[in-house]
Amino acid sequence: MKKLVELDENEGLEKLMGKRVTVYCLNYIYTGLLAGVNDHDILLKNAAVVYETGPYTDSTWKDAQALPDDWYVRTACIESYGILK
Repeated sequence: MKKLVELDENEGLEKLMGKRVTVYCLNYIYTGLLAGVNDHDILLKNAAVVYETGPYTDSTWKDAQALPDDWYVRTACIESYGILK
């Protein structure tokens, strides 16, 4: 069945700007405040690498190591993303 829907130009990563996101990439999981998006990179502030998630129902990561500064992730390496914790 085809349905009529409204189009939103701010979809995907742009829709999540200003929110704390989790980004699953080819080798690592990153989390942080999504502060910037362009064709090649995203900018995460207060970023961390998640080495062990623990249960997704927990409010914090089991092992997330803070990165020392703002962090850029190449969009070509992103497999999935969203808001988790």
